[in-house]
Amino acid sequence: MAVDVLLGLQWGDEGKGTIVDYIAPKYDLVVRFQGGPNAGHTLEFNGIKHVLHQIPSGIFHSDIKNVIGNGVVLDAVIFKKEIDALAKFNIDFKKSLFISKKAQLILPSHRLLDAAYEHSKGAAKIGSTLKGIGPTYQDKIARVGIRVGDILSPNFRAKYKALVDQHIAILDYYKYDYNNETFNLTDLEAVFFQAIDFLKTFNLVDSEYFINHEIAQGKTVLAEGAQGSLLDIDFGSYPFVTSSNTMVAGACTGMGISPQKVGEVYGIFKAYATRVGSGPFPSELEDEVGQKMRDIGREYGSTTGRPRRCGWIDLPALKYAIMLNGVSQLLMMKADVLDTFEEIKVCTHYQLENGVVTEHLPYDFAEEKVIPIYKSLKGWNTSLEGVADFDAMPNELKNYIAYLETALNVPINLVSVGPDRSQTLIKQEIVVQ
Repeated sequence: MAVDVLLGLQWGDEGKGTIVDYIAPKYDLVVRFQGGPNAGHTLEFNGIKHVLHQIPSGIFHSDIKNVIGNGVVLDAVIFKKEIDALAKFNIDFKKSLFISKKAQLILPSHRLLDAAYEHSKGAAKIGSTLKGIGPTYQDKIARVGIRVGDILSPNFRAKYKALVDQHIAILDYYKYDYNNETFNLTDLEAVFFQAIDFLKTFNLVDSEYFINHEIAQGKTVLAEGAQGSLLDIDFGSYPFVTSSNTMVAGACTGMGISPQKVGEVYGIFKAYATRVGSGPFPSELEDEVGQKMRDIGREYGSTTGRPRRCGWIDLPALKYAIMLNGVSQLLMMKADVLDTFEEIKVCTHYQLENGVVTEHLPYDFAEEKVIPIYKSLKGWNTSLEGVADFDAMPNELKNYIAYLETALNVPINLVSVGPDRSQTLIKQEIVVQ
């Protein structure tokens, strides 16, 4: 069986959790393949909102196995809080949740390093969530990191102390007080080791064997990405990016599967665009229109609570993400946020500083001044509440979808018109290969 991959095509917050939860019943496994607790996947059903940070979004389905893959960086403290918050749902975690031994552990001192690095950048800070993600991936690449499987080792404490001593030396270099009011290392460590003992009680597996065995048995697998394609460490708006590969290639390395195993690639995008933190955003609206999008769309980070920057949809950026991921189906989220707009704009091209008009993202996207060129479309200017299928959608929304499909050359087979899983319209049934 093939592994289908679901990922965001913008700067994150596209609604991946909602879609994973919606299509999860079609799969036997849901696997998170990168990122950490900086991700916030929001699911809403039966009028209740749930936010998952590290646990795969298939966890509410009792017959699905959920895997935290090797490409993830895991915070044991946040993991314990997530599990405790799910206690009321009576989930059998022994049956439904598996954690890769090769996933990297976020240590308390990684959070301190994150804060020190961000503080040192001053006005050039990238807008880190201060969860310790970057420093943990940094240690992974430097080959000094601690992995989940290490907690089973009799010399785990010695490994931990050796790495933390290195971190303290770096913090001393940055003159960062690691026992301050915000981050007190001694207090953080006490909670950390309690969480480590808790983590030991779960299914810690050699995930690459586990996942490939399931595939060989004919099981269907959905790979769940975190963050967005435009935040990819290699191809995103560097340096304002996350610390992992957020694209399809990252699914292969973050799960331990061959590229030959990849089937459908579902690309999720909003009917407009948002971004959290610093970095380029050509179609951003720093006016009452952008604020209107923010208010209607409740555009505040599920992890940080920070207000998201809002703007019109960006076709050059979307085409770039579609090209790099080999997207086969598009899923459009939050169309209802645009219900009251009489005019909807689409960024079709960029004008660069030298006057060149292009559809390509410039190499130095963070430094190059980019002026968006827009096409205007008529808005539907009516509520989508109660719309139950594609045929019942307003003509203006159908026209918007048709325009995007033509421009992007990929079918839009799903449109979300509200936060609940029941407010999801399917044009073409998603078929598992």
